[in-house]
Amino acid sequence: MNDQLHYLAARVTAGRMTRRAFFGRAAALGITAAAANFALSSAAIAAGPQKGGTIRMGIQGGSTSDSLDPALATNTVALALIRLWGEPLLELAPFGGLEPKLATSYEASADAKTWTFKIRTDATFSNGKSVTAEDVLATMERHSGEDTKSGALGVMRGIESMSVDGDNFIVELKQPNADLPYLMTDYHLIIQPNGGKDAPDAAIGTGPYVLKSTDMGVRFVAEKNPDYWGDLGHADTVELIVINDNTARVAALQSGQVDMIDRVPPQTANLVDRAPNVTVHSTKGPGHYVFIAHCNTAPFDNNDLRMALKYGIDRQELVDKVLAGYGSIGNDTPINDSYPLYTALPQREYDPDKAAFHFKKADYDGEILLRTSENSFPGAPDAAALFQQSLAKAGIDLTIKREPNDGYWSEVWNAKPFCTSYWGGRSTQDQMFSTAYLSTADWNDTRFDDPKFDQMLIAARAELDEAKRKEIYADMGLILNETGGLICPMFNDFLGATSDRVAGWVDGQRGYDLMNMYGPSKMWVAA
Repeated sequence: MNDQLHYLAARVTAGRMTRRAFFGRAAALGITAAAANFALSSAAIAAGPQKGGTIRMGIQGGSTSDSLDPALATNTVALALIRLWGEPLLELAPFGGLEPKLATSYEASADAKTWTFKIRTDATFSNGKSVTAEDVLATMERHSGEDTKSGALGVMRGIESMSVDGDNFIVELKQPNADLPYLMTDYHLIIQPNGGKDAPDAAIGTGPYVLKSTDMGVRFVAEKNPDYWGDLGHADTVELIVINDNTARVAALQSGQVDMIDRVPPQTANLVDRAPNVTVHSTKGPGHYVFIAHCNTAPFDNNDLRMALKYGIDRQELVDKVLAGYGSIGNDTPINDSYPLYTALPQREYDPDKAAFHFKKADYDGEILLRTSENSFPGAPDAAALFQQSLAKAGIDLTIKREPNDGYWSEVWNAKPFCTSYWGGRSTQDQMFSTAYLSTADWNDTRFDDPKFDQMLIAARAELDEAKRKEIYADMGLILNETGGLICPMFNDFLGATSDRVAGWVDGQRGYDLMNMYGPSKMWVAA
């Protein structure tokens, strides 16, 4: 039967059978829709990429207040756009390691304190200018200045100096850091002409596409970059359509209005996957749905109140009801077993009695206000309601305010003292901690400030013995677990979906949803 299925799939790829006829024959053979979709995808990959056509992506998270400046990127729409028009020095490779982008190679001194990146000489920006090591230097300078608002500021703090020698970009660190090449994968660090100092939001980069039409929070159109140095970008045109409503996004995929979507609602993922023309892709990773409290703002500046909230959340209930099982429970730290130097900590369980104890010790009788929006993560308002119910069993009242989707990432996240949020995770512990928990990080959205934690982070960078670094990271995780403003009940699986109109999906891509948001560039139109 497998041979017959593969034969039929090959006929579709060769254009000798329609997809509708294929799925009808597969059903007659007793083959599930999932197995048929897999066979069709495998046949398409074997046949090789097809050139031309338009790929349309329905994506969640955009708003009218977004910016095209990669330094200010805060959501998945911004990330998806960046993947089209720009590139960093290096990128995470599928199944582990790094792959070259604008840096063809890199090497470190024996103490991992000096790093040299060889810059590609065959790449040009979409304005026709050749990429130089000076552009790389200017880019890193823009993301490093004390006045920058870049989301990468935290990972740039450990740099002592930067320089250029011919085609080489050289970084001198204050302390050794074996993870520096991984930090260069940060999606904010997109190489721009003169570092973007002249026009940071011009979307001029070296990616496989050139942005042609922009309607913030609504729709974007990109066309193939004819001078792209690499092998990405099979479609002539890519359209990104912002569809923040979950039901509408899924409906757009099922009706053929778009070819792929991110953030399939977990509660309906199984149902969506049963459609004959749709495949849901589930990928485990470091992404986490969270509640964040500002440690420096009353009443959340009281650690007993924070502990009351941490003990007062039923993590398993949220995984079961919000994620529908597509994920795992969290433990008030941003690190899970997707990180190579992960150490499990004692799991904090839901305990209304301990929550009540800490709440009484906090001696607070005012309002606890949680702000939320579906734009923060799928099912966030439902998660907030479940949190409210579990806290009530401890005698703690939680007030929920539902904020508008538009502007949530600019007006609520990293601005209001208690809200729902989402992190996609990072490639290493150092990058995650440096981006969001280093006291000086611009994206320290819990306002966490612990000098000991900062010192340990710097010490871990300088420690080349992985066993010792792992121990330091475990201790840092425990500090966050016990004193941080992060309430992390769950790690989500990435749930993206594609229609059978496109092919080329490959499992194993680390990072974010839809093949680390490279789906529109790595897949192609098959029908």
